[in-house]
Amino acid sequence: MEKRIGTVSVLISNREIVPKVNQILSEFGNLILARQGLPLHERGLHFISLIMEATTDELSAMTGRLGRLPDVEVKSILAKSKFSNHNNQNLE
Repeated sequence: MEKRIGTVSVLISNREIVPKVNQILSEFGNLILARQGLPLHERGLHFISLIMEATTDELSAMTGRLGRLPDVEVKSILAKSKFSNHNNQNLE
């Protein structure tokens, strides 16, 4: 299956769940190209933004696990372009 480049946004509204989020992200770490976190302490929110290269199945597995956690919201966007290898040669 071809890989696609995309983004995943994770919004956490309970700091106590952060270790479980980090555990899941670590399990899928080989797919994550970049990660940025922004704690919004005054609002009680924590935002994580990811750039990923993954198949749709891999992305769905990760976002599904994250989305089932309490107090966690997840949204993802994938580019239409597909890549068959790590040289990122565009096939379309």
